[in-house]
Amino acid sequence: MSWRVAERAGHARAAHRRPHDRTRRLLSGVATALVSRAAGFVAPIVLVPVTLPYFGTDLYGLWMAVAALVGMASFADLGLGSGLMTKLAPCHAHGDDDRARGYISSAYLTLSLLAAAMITLLWLFAGGIPWTSLFNVSGEVTSGQTRLIALMCLTAFLVNVPLSLITRVQYAYQQVGRSNIWQAAASLTGLVLVLAVVAAGLSPMLVIATSVAVPPLVNLVNTIWFFRRGHRRIRPRLGAVDARTAWELTRLSGLFFVLTVVMSLATNADTLVIAHALGLSAVAGFVIPAKLLAQLGQLVVLVNVPLWPANGDALAQGQLSWVRHTTRRMTVLSVLAAAVPSVVLVSFGDWLFAAWLPVSIGGDRWLLAGLAVWWVLQAALSPRFMVQNAAGVVVPQLVGWVAFLALSILGKWYGARWFGVTAVPWVGAAGYALTVLPAALYGYRRTLRRHRAPAAQERKGEPIAA
Repeated sequence: MSWRVAERAGHARAAHRRPHDRTRRLLSGVATALVSRAAGFVAPIVLVPVTLPYFGTDLYGLWMAVAALVGMASFADLGLGSGLMTKLAPCHAHGDDDRARGYISSAYLTLSLLAAAMITLLWLFAGGIPWTSLFNVSGEVTSGQTRLIALMCLTAFLVNVPLSLITRVQYAYQQVGRSNIWQAAASLTGLVLVLAVVAAGLSPMLVIATSVAVPPLVNLVNTIWFFRRGHRRIRPRLGAVDARTAWELTRLSGLFFVLTVVMSLATNADTLVIAHALGLSAVAGFVIPAKLLAQLGQLVVLVNVPLWPANGDALAQGQLSWVRHTTRRMTVLSVLAAAVPSVVLVSFGDWLFAAWLPVSIGGDRWLLAGLAVWWVLQAALSPRFMVQNAAGVVVPQLVGWVAFLALSILGKWYGARWFGVTAVPWVGAAGYALTVLPAALYGYRRTLRRHRAPAAQERKGEPIAA
């Protein structure tokens, strides 16, 4: 029986080490997220004062409106990216390469076929889409420019849909740091190339084409590097696609898909609402401070996404104390990461924009304060969403975001019409607190209750099912 005693002791030591290793990987992910977001933060700071006068207010506003439409189409991956990361985390924890390869192969095949079909339909029917009406185009921007910009941005986005899966795979396999470095490389590469095109005095259309082409190209290089360097066993192959595995992935991904659709519409509608309520000329005055504050939101996302696979591992082991403790700490960190820079921007943002931009957009501190409150609220709830995502608890989030979408779109439109652009983020923050906040707290408690039984098994020393 001595070998059984030794085996149990080995499992106990591994279980003891696991939280420390998990925490170390999480801290590494947070540190590299700061580096990645610093690169992403530098890019718009440098590019906006260069591209805004180069394009003109109307053309720049159109580009940002199209970018908002592309952001709203982030649901095009059918939720497979989110479902894949949830499914891969336990595969990696238990060394199940065959199952992981099945999930990865199914996701890549599905999204590659989808992207090819969508691109074909986009170009076939582009002539019949009323692009100028969709973006409320007027002034010096022509219908040909509108159509070309929309086609370039949407095509690049669709090409990137399957290629962006590499980020989810790297996160699930605890390579958060490497993934963040690749994302930083994409931001800096895009910055350098766009500046080179502008310096050469080339067409604004080429500037946009360069900007949107960099992310899929960097993801392609990252994908090839990852699967050829140490991860050949999980490399996607057509023969590895399994119907049952694909169905498991699709069933979970369907909920994430619906959630992503609602979130994308709710969080990216501001620019289009303003364009229709006040006209394209008002877009630039909103989108520039919004893009600047959005970098804080992206930082919060990057800091918290490593929690997703880490929580998946902890919940599978029944280590609820680690989940609770880490969630509290990450909530404080997330709020500080959003609040401290926000205070600086609200206090000195008007001076910053006056010195930074060659074109005056005003310096409404109430607008900046509203954007700051919006991102601080999201930062506070992000760690709790990561716990729910890791467990596949999607319905409470979905209920909250559907309510927010219905409430905020109408409220933002009327707010913009009655009080101007400044009202938009304040209406959004109020709606978020009334709808998404209670849903997030309920979903978090529900997730922990669901995993109390495995936690009790762990305390008794019983084996826990994978």
